[in-house]
Amino acid sequence: MKQRIAIEEYNVKWESEFNKIYTLINNVMEDSIVSIEHVGSASVKGLASKPILDIDIVIEEYEIFHEVVKKLEKIGYYHQLEWSFKGREAFGRKDTFVPWNERNTVWMEHHLYVCDKNSEEFRRHIVFRDYLREHTEVANEYGNLKEELARESKN
Repeated sequence: MKQRIAIEEYNVKWESEFNKIYTLINNVMEDSIVSIEHVGSASVKGLASKPILDIDIVIEEYEIFHEVVKKLEKIGYYHQLEWSFKGREAFGRKDTFVPWNERNTVWMEHHLYVCDKNSEEFRRHIVFRDYLREHTEVANEYGNLKEELARESKN
C-alpha cells in the first residue's frame, strides 16, 4: 500500500522535539561526536515539510563508528545497513519510544544518520539547510512546490 505524502505548514514543535532528542543523544554520546545537526526541510523555520525530523550525528572519523553504534543501540536505535552508504549511515528505531528515556516518551517520527564530518553527504545536508534558511523566498517556493506535488501525486 502506498503511503500518503503529508506536507504540513512549519510547526515550532519540530524544533522543540529536535532539541529534546538532541539532549538525549548527546548525553549518551559523551565526547564521541563532533555535533548533532537538525537538517532537512523540518529544520527550516517557515518551510512546509513532511512532519519528520532529519538528524545527522557528526563524527570526527569513521574509526569510531562502531563505538557510536553501540551507544545508539543502548537507547533503541539500530543500524539500517540497507539504507546506508558511504559517508551517511542510517539508523532505525525499535519502537516509537526511541530514543528511550525514563518517561517512555513517544517521539515524533525522525530519520537518524551518522555522518563523517568530511563526507559529501553531510556537506550536502548542511549546504541545503543553510541555503534555505538564508533565502526565505527560495524556501517558500520550495515549500509551495512540495505541497503542489503532494496534491498531484493522488495520495
